[in-house]
Amino acid sequence: MFLCSCFFIVNKMMSWTQTQSRPLHSTPLTPSPSQIFSVLSTLCRMDVVNQLVAQGQFRVLKVPLGFIKVLEWFFAIFAFSTCGSYSGMFKIAVECKNRTQSDLKIEVEFEYPFRLHQEYFHAPTCKSENKEPIFLVGDYSSSAEFFVTIGVFAFLYSTAALSIYVFFFEKYKENNKGPLIDLGVTGVFAFMWLVSSAAWAKGLSDVKTATNPDEVITMIPACKEDENSCREVHDPVMSGLNTSVAFGFINLILWVGNLWFVFKETGIIAPFMRAPPPESKPAAPDAYGQQGAYEQDPYASNQGGYQPDYSQQGYNQVSRRTDDAGNVKPGTSREEFS
Repeated sequence: MFLCSCFFIVNKMMSWTQTQSRPLHSTPLTPSPSQIFSVLSTLCRMDVVNQLVAQGQFRVLKVPLGFIKVLEWFFAIFAFSTCGSYSGMFKIAVECKNRTQSDLKIEVEFEYPFRLHQEYFHAPTCKSENKEPIFLVGDYSSSAEFFVTIGVFAFLYSTAALSIYVFFFEKYKENNKGPLIDLGVTGVFAFMWLVSSAAWAKGLSDVKTATNPDEVITMIPACKEDENSCREVHDPVMSGLNTSVAFGFINLILWVGNLWFVFKETGIIAPFMRAPPPESKPAAPDAYGQQGAYEQDPYASNQGGYQPDYSQQGYNQVSRRTDDAGNVKPGTSREEFS
């Protein structure tokens, strides 16, 4: 329906445009098959995108499972971009006894992946106009590249997981395979973030030491002579690399925390989270019908002692000869009463 209506509108617009642009009494213009095919292909792509957006369950991004995955996606980008795009520079000055041989603006540049043993600069010898190359010390590419690799793969997995959460969440939960796979991969990435962040933190410490201008000055032969003076002019800016380490440990916290929410989706803990069945209570007795079953007359029990028999003949006769007040009825003789 959407495809047909869009094609009809586009076709009408093309016809109207061609009608307005062609001169009077000219032959009618019709779109070529290639133009029709390009319009149909564009509309098909739009229709597929609209269907995917309509079928997407974007509310999953509001629950912890999806929201933490979005945070992992963002912080993975920050982690590998701040480390992989770094380039630094520091400056030193070598002042020789002969001022014409001095160099007060020596720039030393270095960048990712921090193979410092391949970075060099030219320093004066203070003996002639010639300069000699001085190489930095250390190769810290392994820890830096490992950290960036984990960040890139974490970004790719987060993108794939978010796509599955939004568009294929029902298939994700089918047969419980999706949550189990997600739990395993999340656990692996949590461990990898721990290892890579710790390794890169140690590598960054070594990079700072190797690029310290005071340490580099000790490697220049001219600076070991007393008549020459060497000093640092500008320190390297390491704030970007410090931020990358911070982002690495933030990713570690996010992936470890996400383990719990993915574990809940597996349903393994469901049998242990069931509430105990309610205890059955005895039915309350009726107010009147069953009162006799629980209450007994304490005087109706079989007790020892004298039990008067009110059905005897003498008692009946006395009751006939006396009134309700206990007085003797008139006409009753003394003998009959006694």
